[in-house]
Amino acid sequence: MRLELSAEDQAFRKEMREFFTTQVPEEIRTAVLDGRELSKEQVVESQRALNAGGLAVPGWPVEWGGRDWSQLQRHLWHEEMQAAGVPLPLPFNTSMIGPVIAHFGSQEVKERFLPPTANLDIWWSQGFSEPDAGSDLAGLRTTAVRDGDDWVVNGQKTWTTLGQHGDWIFTLVRTDPEAKKQLGISMLLIDMTSPGVEVRPIQLIDGGHEVNEVWFTDVRVPGENLVGEVNQGWTMAKFLLGNERVGVAPVGSVKRMLVRAKQVGGDRLADPLLRARIADLENELLALELTTLRVVAHSAGGAPHPASSVLKLRGTELQQAASELLLDLAGPQSLASGADPDAGGTDAPGWARRAAPTYLNLRKASIYGGSNEIQRQIIARTILGL
Repeated sequence: MRLELSAEDQAFRKEMREFFTTQVPEEIRTAVLDGRELSKEQVVESQRALNAGGLAVPGWPVEWGGRDWSQLQRHLWHEEMQAAGVPLPLPFNTSMIGPVIAHFGSQEVKERFLPPTANLDIWWSQGFSEPDAGSDLAGLRTTAVRDGDDWVVNGQKTWTTLGQHGDWIFTLVRTDPEAKKQLGISMLLIDMTSPGVEVRPIQLIDGGHEVNEVWFTDVRVPGENLVGEVNQGWTMAKFLLGNERVGVAPVGSVKRMLVRAKQVGGDRLADPLLRARIADLENELLALELTTLRVVAHSAGGAPHPASSVLKLRGTELQQAASELLLDLAGPQSLASGADPDAGGTDAPGWARRAAPTYLNLRKASIYGGSNEIQRQIIARTILGL
């Protein structure tokens, strides 16, 4: 594989860097680089700036805002965005439900939902996981029963990330309880302001409110909110999760974490064990980056390569290892994570105070997007043929 960019690709990289560092507000980018939490308004403002420049949904079909870029250009766009501290376009919108609607939706559904999805006029939530299904997504129990022109939905979803901001939720629902479990599932788009929809917060170990339970009690959903055909939901779920895994390799953010480690390491960088630890992570990250390029280059027809499971597995492992490195460097100062420096409660720097919550938060990375155990099974069966 050629590792040097052509003059054309270098110019493309420069174009992306210039846009990201001039068109997205500096306050938002600084917050991302410092590891601080963004408000909903900041996420929306950033994505609308990207969409205004035609850079929010480059992977979509051109008629709906895509850019028909090469896979290398999409990689450079993604890498430069992370390097500049620009929040990634909301994945629920841009890499999950957007591509599904573009691929499976009717023309009416596309016209209704794709423009506001790209511009984040609609904030989508994901309604896949259920309490009793675990990693067996096909084991879901939420039902949708046809009643006249509507579907009536009952059940519960869980681990709905940022569901407190959601306007709409895309859900997998059981529409044929008699069929083999993968064959009796459909996808419905549900307005979260509908009567019978209730969002309940879940408190996380890092102290934040990032995920939720979503309950459905006799929720009436118009028939036209079905995506694709009845009982085609499992096909769409696999399509969506494959796209999710392609975008889940956080190469840019792990690079930033390693840069931060070198910046705050100080005199400790003279320790050969610490230097070896950082070098090992950098080499592993380079291998992941090259693997990412190979995977996207072999994705065709809108369907991600099966090796996207490798990206999910290895990407989350490196992300967790980098967060553990920063936690170790912060040492006792990481215990001041809840202290308010403005109140004189601590003199620990911001990166050190955020080290423990970030480390704890990223433990979830082994589970979301299909657990790492499931990814190992996919790799064993689909790639290695075991």
